[in-house]
Amino acid sequence: MVQHEHPDSARVPTGSPVRTCIGCRERALAVDLLRVVVSESGPQGHVLAPDPRRRLPGRGAWLHPVEACLSLAERRRAFGRALRVSGSVDVSEVDHWVRAGHPPRAVPLEQNRHKHS
Repeated sequence: MVQHEHPDSARVPTGSPVRTCIGCRERALAVDLLRVVVSESGPQGHVLAPDPRRRLPGRGAWLHPVEACLSLAERRRAFGRALRVSGSVDVSEVDHWVRAGHPPRAVPLEQNRHKHS
């Protein structure tokens, strides 16, 4: 019997949420990706916003917080498909977030969950 070696991105702890980056299309732990949502829609299009705390309402798209993945997602027009919106999308807030070098999440995931006593 032949055993296949899985790439590092496929090895994740059991029970940890896994998402796909809309830029590079690689699967990664959700804590390593930045969630992006539509913050407002208007006649000029849709404005996207980073959601590092994963609390904003609406459908989210997931992205590695690096310029290469953001550029790929823009070039592939992946935001519109992932967020199910048509028309133009303004990624300037997300671009600013990524260029500033912020981590993908502002608070540890453990603090982001409700604790039941």
